[in-house]
Amino acid sequence: MIDLNSTLLIQIINFIILIFILNAILYKPIMKVLETRKKRVDDSKTTVDSYDDLIARKMADYEETLRRVRAEALERREEIKNEGAEEGKRILAGARDEITKMIQDFKDKVSAEKEHARRTLKDQTHAIALEISEKVLGRKVQ
Repeated sequence: MIDLNSTLLIQIINFIILIFILNAILYKPIMKVLETRKKRVDDSKTTVDSYDDLIARKMADYEETLRRVRAEALERREEIKNEGAEEGKRILAGARDEITKMIQDFKDKVSAEKEHARRTLKDQTHAIALEISEKVLGRKVQ
């Protein structure tokens, strides 16, 4: 038969003290690191979403500009066609070159901005991952 004596009370007190000590030393710091990590990941997701929105807007602007440029080119083409076949051909060739250059310049600009956004996100991701690793491991990571 189990005898209930003062050692049971001492064991209960010991267990409660151990719970408080482990809470202060282990549980709270781990939860703080996890909370910080979650916040950084959420911030990174927000940044990525904002860059995605920016790229989507730039692409919409690009498509609108492309549509507008094409519409303007068609108008110019009709005007030139009415003026004369030879003069129309010469002006049309110039307009096509201009449109091609505008499109290429715009594509280059969008590509450069997209690459810049990717590099920025990559740099931030590496720094955050390094910092999280250092906090979790408790030492400097190369």
